[in-house]
Amino acid sequence: MDAWGKDMGIAGTNITFMGDPNSVMVENLGVELTHPGPISKLGPARSKRFGMFIDDAIIKTFHIAEGPDDPAGDTFPEICCIDNMIATMC
Repeated sequence: MDAWGKDMGIAGTNITFMGDPNSVMVENLGVELTHPGPISKLGPARSKRFGMFIDDAIIKTFHIAEGPDDPAGDTFPEICCIDNMIATMC
């Protein structure tokens, strides 16, 4: 995850990339990808595309980019991009 942050040019900023190799967080957040279409290609233990904006340990907004014909959330990834999440914060 550190290499990804460095490659994206955000290493050392207030953005934190976090890994979930055992899908514990994915399962607890309810974002496990269980649709048979993507799972048949990607294998088990995958996540739907999602984003969270967390400030001082409080989830300010949580967006899942899935749709009826897009269980993985790949068609409209901007749903969980930071600009959209900030614009729609409660």
